[in-house]
Amino acid sequence: MLEVKSYFDPATATVTYLIWDTKTSEAAIIDPVLDFETSTASVSTKSMDVVLRDAAQQGLSLKWILETHAHADHLSAACYIRENTDAKIGIGARITDVQEGFRALFNATDVSADGQVFDALFEDEDELMIGDLSVRVLHTPGHTPACVSYLVADAIFVGDTLFMPDFGTARTDFPGGDAATLYRSIQRLLSLPPETRMFVGHDYLPEGRDNPAWETTVSDQRGNNIHVGDGVTEEEFVKKRTARDATLSAPGLILPSLQVNIRAGAMPPVEADGHVYLKLPINRLN
Repeated sequence: MLEVKSYFDPATATVTYLIWDTKTSEAAIIDPVLDFETSTASVSTKSMDVVLRDAAQQGLSLKWILETHAHADHLSAACYIRENTDAKIGIGARITDVQEGFRALFNATDVSADGQVFDALFEDEDELMIGDLSVRVLHTPGHTPACVSYLVADAIFVGDTLFMPDFGTARTDFPGGDAATLYRSIQRLLSLPPETRMFVGHDYLPEGRDNPAWETTVSDQRGNNIHVGDGVTEEEFVKKRTARDATLSAPGLILPSLQVNIRAGAMPPVEADGHVYLKLPINRLN
């Protein structure tokens, strides 16, 4: 009864998913992308309008916008979707920790670290329904403290926790991230039935592969993931993950993304001159 349609955004290497129950036509969108042009600080809903158009053409009724975490690599279109549909925004309950930290970074006095800008804060093992489909929420921290994965029928949507097997796993050097915690979260995911389809949140195209991919299986991850396949111990993973993280620069959209995403995809309040501004906290990320 589960149908999945994927939308790859080349600008951010992000995958947005439209999923629905074929029996009832109720649907959800997972990790929606708001287009952002850095050089002009301009936003657009062009990408998300394609998803909404497809949903309308399929006769789908959008019920949920499901965020796997507060993204640091793209702006979320969750608020835009909520304003134009009946869908509610859900995210992991530990988003309040993320809001607390980044509210201070951006001096975002309008942001309350209570998650109230979201419609639902999911705890581990919470369940929601999309038509007749049960969606089980798994708390999978490590990349951020708030990361969750969504298990629907024979598929799991893991956000940034795992990537395609030839690219590995998420970075853990963001505030609240932790490599050992990520390892344990991944082991939980890899304990699912081996045939479980796994849909990842990004594909950054490792050397040697030219075509983006985003669907794999638990079995494939266990056998082939370059960071955390079968036989890799927690100690080995932490050493490898920490060493790799030390070589990575901050994502290009981290500053605009986080101040929008802690607001559930909304822009900061309009200022006295009638305009909206995103902030650059000088020397705060060193």
